[in-house]
Amino acid sequence: MTSYTRPIIAPSILAADFSKLGEDIAATSNADWIHVDIMDGHFVPNLSFGADITKAAGRCTDKELDVHLMIEHPEKWVDNYIDAGAACVVFHVEATNDPVSLARYLKGKGVRAGFSLRPGTPIEDYLDIVPEFDLVLVMSVEPGFGGQSFMPEQLEKVRTLRALIDEKQLECFIEIDGGINATTIRQAAEAGCDAFVAGSAVYGATDPAAAVDELRALATLN
Repeated sequence: MTSYTRPIIAPSILAADFSKLGEDIAATSNADWIHVDIMDGHFVPNLSFGADITKAAGRCTDKELDVHLMIEHPEKWVDNYIDAGAACVVFHVEATNDPVSLARYLKGKGVRAGFSLRPGTPIEDYLDIVPEFDLVLVMSVEPGFGGQSFMPEQLEKVRTLRALIDEKQLECFIEIDGGINATTIRQAAEAGCDAFVAGSAVYGATDPAAAVDELRALATLN
């Protein structure tokens, strides 16, 4: 897998136009990752798409697919997304009883393992498992719907993670998803995020590639 220079910008295709998905993904060829949100209508109230669309997205880009599973029992489904071309699979700690075993399974398959947690879930309950993971995704909105407002109080989780990762010198990305745009990305970067998921801020822009460049510039700390 490719080594990336931070900051990492990952446009979310949840905000893309699915009648021209390939064109929209091509319009963000200057992004670092392509973020794919999978929702099952159970773990979260919304329903998005599955492994077939994930695979189709992969055919449209040479960027790594960053797949966020907002689904129940992710251990039952991860192979579908590995086979679809995911470079990183992120699942919710609230949705599985054994996140460490699932992380080890994913890494054994050659993909990055990430965990995410709802805004109401304390990060302190999961700090001991961070060394098992390649990425932690902090949700700065309630998972399930795009276009929500950024929750700045979630940055305290980022600061806690940043302190742990730096202290233990871990190779682990901190990613943030929810309400990331030109107004909010700088404070997320200053809190310690490495990777930034942006949906409507990119695909809702007149020039998605320019939006990616602007977000990257704003998230670059001098």
